[in-house]
Amino acid sequence: MEEIAEGTPSGEKEFDELTKNVRDLIEYPEISEEEFQELLTKASRGYGDDLPHKTWSLCPETRKVVPAVVWEKDGKVWITKKCPEGLITDVYYEDAEMYKRFKEWKYDFKIKSYNVENTGVNCPFDCGLCPRHRSHTNLLNIVLTNRCNLSCWYCFFYAKEGQPIYEPTLEQIRMMLRNAKKEQPIGANAVQFTGGEPTLRDDLIEIIKIAKEEGYDHVQLNTDGIRLAFEPELVKKIREAGVNTLYLSYDGMTPKTNWKNHWEIPLIFENVRKAGGPGIVLVPTTIRNVNDHELGAIINFGLNHLDIVRGVNFQPISQVGRVPKKERQRFRITIPGAIKRIEEQTNGAIAKDDWYPIPIAGHIARFFEAFAGKRYYMTSHFACGAATYVFLDRENKRVVPIPRFIDVEGFVEYLETKAEEIEKWKKLGRLQKLKLGAEIFMKFKSFYDEKYAPKGLDVLSLIKNAFVHGTYDALGKFHENALFLGMMHFMDEYNYDVERVERCVIHYAMPDGRIVPFCTFNVIPELYRDKVQAQFSYTWEEWKKLHPDWEYQKDKYVRTKEFIEKMRKSELYRKTYIDIKNYFG
Repeated sequence: MEEIAEGTPSGEKEFDELTKNVRDLIEYPEISEEEFQELLTKASRGYGDDLPHKTWSLCPETRKVVPAVVWEKDGKVWITKKCPEGLITDVYYEDAEMYKRFKEWKYDFKIKSYNVENTGVNCPFDCGLCPRHRSHTNLLNIVLTNRCNLSCWYCFFYAKEGQPIYEPTLEQIRMMLRNAKKEQPIGANAVQFTGGEPTLRDDLIEIIKIAKEEGYDHVQLNTDGIRLAFEPELVKKIREAGVNTLYLSYDGMTPKTNWKNHWEIPLIFENVRKAGGPGIVLVPTTIRNVNDHELGAIINFGLNHLDIVRGVNFQPISQVGRVPKKERQRFRITIPGAIKRIEEQTNGAIAKDDWYPIPIAGHIARFFEAFAGKRYYMTSHFACGAATYVFLDRENKRVVPIPRFIDVEGFVEYLETKAEEIEKWKKLGRLQKLKLGAEIFMKFKSFYDEKYAPKGLDVLSLIKNAFVHGTYDALGKFHENALFLGMMHFMDEYNYDVERVERCVIHYAMPDGRIVPFCTFNVIPELYRDKVQAQFSYTWEEWKKLHPDWEYQKDKYVRTKEFIEKMRKSELYRKTYIDIKNYFG
């Protein structure tokens, strides 16, 4: 199949084509009731303690909280839970050594303000942020609409024709933004507007301005980019209103793997370049046997468009809903599984040892709080996410991950010792801060290896500005010269770990005033996403009455064969996809 059929993209035919030939399956180990009980008996209890480790999980059938054990076998980490109907096992981490390395960087935290009056004893069934929660809101998600211009066959969240329309008012959006700002000891500073497709809101610019008015430094738009491809003025308006990042769906390099917006991407990129922003983060939903063979190529694509692409954030698929074991074996991929493929597909240019778990940022944040008064702790569970930065050495045509020329671990340990020193001081004057920043920069040089650093790019100056000034803008300059690579694996009923939920840092704001972790909001929709949004939705009839000129089909994007042919033959398409360098040989 060489092209996408005309009409509104749904992905069903493309998915059928891609899954005809299964390249590999995960073999799940057998475990008896006796073996499970033995593991449970000797399992550790404390967060980040050795395997086997006891936690709690969800039963996919009864939705009860059940005991579970995280354990190791055949070089992988598994999670097995005891449900009323029997034992259920799923893969937790495809590399036990990476799991052990990552857990050494765990970082615990405690919030001091809650928006529900309960103890959290029934976690995850009585969510809002409660006394049991361990992390403040790093990224606040606000759903602007459940209308969408695509009809993705697997999507759990877009309104079908005749169904209620969820679209919070400007007053409700402002209230949700303010609620997250009130968190103690640290209020939210970054917001992502999502959907459905948020660009369908006519008042989107006003919503972005409200976020800036409420003091949010970082505003992110989660989008398929379709409207941005055809409305260059809209790109300019959202940038001017204050959007920092387009969190852009991008599942692969071909019309088959990226049926959502493959043909529109060249237009989106052109409009972003003309508008001078916002920066783009490519977001591939990563699925075994579907697009996991293109992960290296997606990174290479990002490097070829480094003037506007700030990062690639891979999201291993969350298999929400009733999923048979054989389907999980075909499609499940974990963070180490994706990282292994990247190492293979980049010929070792980006290796598994180049990645660190997200909580390492918590250790760095402690320093920045002491040094610059910036309070921002990424204290997710160590198994939730991983990240690294890569630089492009244009002189030698090579890609250099940051750990290849900076002793990341040594530097972070040094920052922690400095944080302890500074915390003893009640107040640090501006000159003292500048002096200390310069001192840290001089010490930093001992962790920096010039020989392996990318040529033609003054990385030292970028880092000096970030540490001496410690501002959002200074850190932003660093991002403009490096490609951020991230992994974030959201859970489902089969790999659910309550310990991870307690430390979730990506939250949804709801119009009833609650703030809910991502992996309860979407995994238990009958209590959170669907239930609350139904309470605040318009019936189909109410919506039509309020919007007499609106029609369901007007929202839908229709891609024509003529458009595909025009794009295929265009110089813009060639510059975007064909005439690009291969940085991985």
